[in-house]
Amino acid sequence: MNDFNNRSVVITGGATLIGAAVAEAFVAAGASVTLLDIDAKAGAVLADRLGEQGLFIETDITSDDQLASAVHEVERHFGGIDCLINLACSYLDEGEASSRADWLKALDVNLVSAVMAAKAVRPAMVKRGGGAIVNFSSISAQAAQTGRWLYPASKAAIKHVTRSMALDFATDGIRVNSVSPGWTWSRVIDEVCGGDRDKADRVAADFHMLGRLGDAEEVAAVVRFLCSDQASFVTGADYAVDGGYSALGPEQRVPAIPRLAD
Repeated sequence: MNDFNNRSVVITGGATLIGAAVAEAFVAAGASVTLLDIDAKAGAVLADRLGEQGLFIETDITSDDQLASAVHEVERHFGGIDCLINLACSYLDEGEASSRADWLKALDVNLVSAVMAAKAVRPAMVKRGGGAIVNFSSISAQAAQTGRWLYPASKAAIKHVTRSMALDFATDGIRVNSVSPGWTWSRVIDEVCGGDRDKADRVAADFHMLGRLGDAEEVAAVVRFLCSDQASFVTGADYAVDGGYSALGPEQRVPAIPRLAD
């Protein structure tokens, strides 16, 4: 459980519910964790809960200057950077009705800023002899979803740029992978369903082989694995943490053929 002793992890979007689960998983394994987020209140609360192993830096990841400043502060505070988790994202998406400004904002947060964060931490990782980056993609990257254009496009792009990044960072000993979560108990789903987890599981059941949505801790476990020495020969890969969503297909969990006889 102490695989990450003396290692430093940076999480963008760390003040979210999933971010908190990822941070707690790394702290439990001995890592120091820095949270980068624009939510100052939630970030400070979580960092306080993490104790001496936690640090919060209020950061707008769409600002290269703020990213550079955050990297400098992490190096000063924890001595270096070993892992980057690109979790921050925007859910801005009105489908076909989205404006050019909406497209540029969503892609800036979900794609460009993840790339800029990786570029910002790369020199720090090189100083440590290598590292690991995990980018957050989504099941939305490979499925048409009515009324959603921006979010799926950005997540498909981050999945592909993960491969390119993995290739070009490999010479520095930096592994780069992505995760594609299915429906996961998060702040967004919590808000949409009014905090009713049972209802969320019922709705999610038909779309996931396991018959429920995932827990943030289940996603965090895979992220931690991808950053660990156990995944030392894994790079350029995408891990579906989706309860079978992406493998299920259009017939879902209900037998389709019997419906022909109804």
